[in-house]
Amino acid sequence: MLLLYGVARLGLHSVCTRGALGLLAVFYKTERRTYGILIKGYIRIFAPVNKLTTFYMNHLVIMAGGVGSRFWPMSRPENPKQFIDVLGVGRTLIQLTVDRFGKEFAPENIWVVTSAKYAEKVHTQLPEIPEENILLEPCMRNTAPCIAYVTWKIKQVDPDATLVISPADHFVVNTEEFRRVIREGVKFVKGTSNILTLGMFPTRPDTGYGYIQSGDGVRGSEVCQVRAFKEKPQLNVAKQYLNEGGYYWNAGLFIWDAQTAEQALRVFEPEISLLFDKMSESFGQPNERDVINELFPQCRSISIDYAVMERMSGKTMTMNGKSAGVYVMPSDFGWSDLGTWGSLYMQLDRDSQGNAVVGKENVRLIESNDCIVRTSSNVKMVLQGLDGYIVAEDNNTFLVCKKEEEQRIKQFSESFK
Repeated sequence: MLLLYGVARLGLHSVCTRGALGLLAVFYKTERRTYGILIKGYIRIFAPVNKLTTFYMNHLVIMAGGVGSRFWPMSRPENPKQFIDVLGVGRTLIQLTVDRFGKEFAPENIWVVTSAKYAEKVHTQLPEIPEENILLEPCMRNTAPCIAYVTWKIKQVDPDATLVISPADHFVVNTEEFRRVIREGVKFVKGTSNILTLGMFPTRPDTGYGYIQSGDGVRGSEVCQVRAFKEKPQLNVAKQYLNEGGYYWNAGLFIWDAQTAEQALRVFEPEISLLFDKMSESFGQPNERDVINELFPQCRSISIDYAVMERMSGKTMTMNGKSAGVYVMPSDFGWSDLGTWGSLYMQLDRDSQGNAVVGKENVRLIESNDCIVRTSSNVKMVLQGLDGYIVAEDNNTFLVCKKEEEQRIKQFSESFK
């Protein structure tokens, strides 16, 4: 009360509440600008209103429903890689994902979409995220239904929200540059119906990534139009992309506002949209979980790339009364999707023989070169005479595989089912 009285003495402008976020906002004017205080049991932010509204209208969506089958035996359906300390740094991949966004998003504006069976893992590893912001899928239906779910949720509490969509299991080296790119990306889509995806500068002709072909640049920005999305190419095509230039790895990171997301899904995936119209009637009601469990499995399984991005690329449409297109911001902040043991090998420190080890205190490498080794904390291992191998152990399950054959690991894991 003393705080409010003090603000009033300065010249109370308005008081409003935002029940969905449990916030009390107090605004007052000086001769030059309006300031605000956001309170949730204690003072959260005291800043100019334009900064407050930007901060609280931006929402981070983390997609965390994958199973990471190419990282077997470390990653398994009961404990996939996003919930594992893959790098041996004391933080899991989903924790590192939240960490890298820093203070760009209020905790109340961070959402996680994951499988129902991973609910407890998310609660344990990300206790700062409100329980109602953890959305549980009853089954896997790829990224388009995942994004529809969270979009229909967010637009009920913040219809003007800007959404930053991120996978839970990627890795970034330069977090400062990453945050700068995110801020610039949010600025680019604000007040428009445009979709912005981040394209990574390719460092090699990689056949494991999809590519984004850029078109004309947008004057006064780092952004280009998207000419086309390309499927994972053969090696000779990937080499051609690098030689030609203007092609970027598709990182699965993109930014758009909730109204654009909803409209794009209504245009290109009307059946999915109608299902979420029905589901949204139960949001916040006692039967919400039952309705989600009944209707969500009826969504067809399709990625957001196939559902929206590829259909809109190279075109200009009208959405919500505004011109809409798909754009790419070429970026270089040391990105990896950590999709395979080989990609993890590239991110780890290596010794003079080119060996990378997670769990060094338990591993002895003798006359071995260019290997990646990961063990659980209670297993000791001596390896001799290996050249270019993956050696992984988890819960008494071992994998010894040539690095060049790692594309067969999913097949190997299925032999134990």
